[in-house]
Amino acid sequence: MSIHPYAGKATRPEDRINLGQLVSDYYVKTPDVDIIAQQVTFGTSGHRGTAAKVSFNEQHIVAICQAVAEYRTSQHITGPLFLGKDTHALSEPAFASAISVLIANGVNVIIQDDVLSSTQVTSGFTPTPVISRLIISHNKTHDDSSLADGIIITPSHNPPTDGGIKYNPPHGGPAEGNITKQIERRANELIKAGLVEVKQLPYMTALESSLLGQQNFIEQYVNQLEQVIDMKAIADAGVTIGVDPLGGSGIAYWPVIAKKYGINITIVNPVVDASFSFMSLDKDGKIRMDCSSPFAMAGLIAMKDDFDISVGNDPDFDRHGIVTKSGGLMNPNHYLAVAIHYLMTHRGWPEKSKIGKTLVSSSLIDRVAKKINRSLSEVPVGFKWFVDGLEDSSYAFGGEESAGASFIARDGSTWTTDKDGFIMALLAAEILAVTGKDPHQLYLDLVNELGEPCYGRVEAVASFEQKKVLTELSSEAVTAEVLAGEKIVDILSHAPGNNAAIGGIKVVTENGWFAARPSGTEEIYKIYAESFIDEQHLQLIIKEAQDIVSEAFKVAGL
Repeated sequence: MSIHPYAGKATRPEDRINLGQLVSDYYVKTPDVDIIAQQVTFGTSGHRGTAAKVSFNEQHIVAICQAVAEYRTSQHITGPLFLGKDTHALSEPAFASAISVLIANGVNVIIQDDVLSSTQVTSGFTPTPVISRLIISHNKTHDDSSLADGIIITPSHNPPTDGGIKYNPPHGGPAEGNITKQIERRANELIKAGLVEVKQLPYMTALESSLLGQQNFIEQYVNQLEQVIDMKAIADAGVTIGVDPLGGSGIAYWPVIAKKYGINITIVNPVVDASFSFMSLDKDGKIRMDCSSPFAMAGLIAMKDDFDISVGNDPDFDRHGIVTKSGGLMNPNHYLAVAIHYLMTHRGWPEKSKIGKTLVSSSLIDRVAKKINRSLSEVPVGFKWFVDGLEDSSYAFGGEESAGASFIARDGSTWTTDKDGFIMALLAAEILAVTGKDPHQLYLDLVNELGEPCYGRVEAVASFEQKKVLTELSSEAVTAEVLAGEKIVDILSHAPGNNAAIGGIKVVTENGWFAARPSGTEEIYKIYAESFIDEQHLQLIIKEAQDIVSEAFKVAGL
């Protein structure tokens, strides 16, 4: 994809969205679920869409929440449901819609304790990892008769026009595919039938219900952070941390963290604005709160010399962006490798604890695992594949190339089963405090020994039929024996870590690989690739990968 001429520059007036029109579309436009693009569809991180395109509207949310309530009943989940929202404009009306349906279904809903107050800065914004931690903490002290689960209303780092909703069952992490398929199927049935089976109260009536409770989520989460991060080491070393929340849901957490643990934290951008007009434009010229993008993070990168470590997060705080004085914004793959090496050599966790990575994450992680003699488990794309391992601590770490990761507590117990941008950001400060080197400097040490990777990702338009072909492509369908001048040593259609279907293919050589898979929510397919030789070799891998995918479409008559 070519770089937009305004990428990395300030948002212009013409880039801003009409918030009033957006919210009006949420309530006024009615989806037709006979049209695929207007159906409830759960990707790797829940259902996402935009109101103007009739893919995220009130009918979607009330139907999804009704389906979740029915799922809870079928599974005898009778404890509280922790409900959170991020700072996107559509999160506000969707939050109200969710409460009105869940309370009508007799669900005990718990929200941040200042959500109903117009005088508080947080307005009830709740990060994804906080919901996960709340579920885990509750269920640790309650038996099966009162298990909790949760819903987070967020489209993650997506543009301001988008909305999203995801469900976390009692294990605290993203719902598995069998659960989300059940929820989306039922939600679409409800919409098609005119929502006649949806139970819903007027919002103001729901707010007065005894079933709606409030808790101080901020205090509960922050007070437990020292269980997973060496906060004392950060404070004692005097590490200075610059934080750009990118207008996200964790903005009110950072001052509480700083005060409780005596850490020098400066919030460089304290603005919450649903238009996100304070953002630098992303590579395609759109407003996107992607903390792994050097264009979206341009403002924080410009301040890198002002702090020992600078960090950013996306709106629901399940992703991290790490900026160092020595190297600027780190590639997420590079930071994952450094974080894994540090944690596995400084925590004293059991040797049997595995490292979890998605199959499109850097093979530098494989080399790190081999160097420190730790088991590696490679799984398909999606953080849901790490949930079971993080829940029983058989995985010490789970991470994906899109800057999402989490790890177990210092004592080896479960911390979260969802991505946690807070702890990945604070870990960068701990690494500096303990080792005296920032994560980029440690990355250079690793690649000096293990080789330096060149990593890339490209996208191409794909029809529904082409995406289906790619999803079902078998390893036998790839007849090539050589990739970019090297012998192919493996062709995968299932992940080696758990034998789950990739939903595409991965082709591996000694010094490179590519993976091709369709998007779950857009009419595109993606190619991820890596070379340990050089950039020219990487581009050759990508070109030949595109040829292999095109040939598969041709064989299918597409």
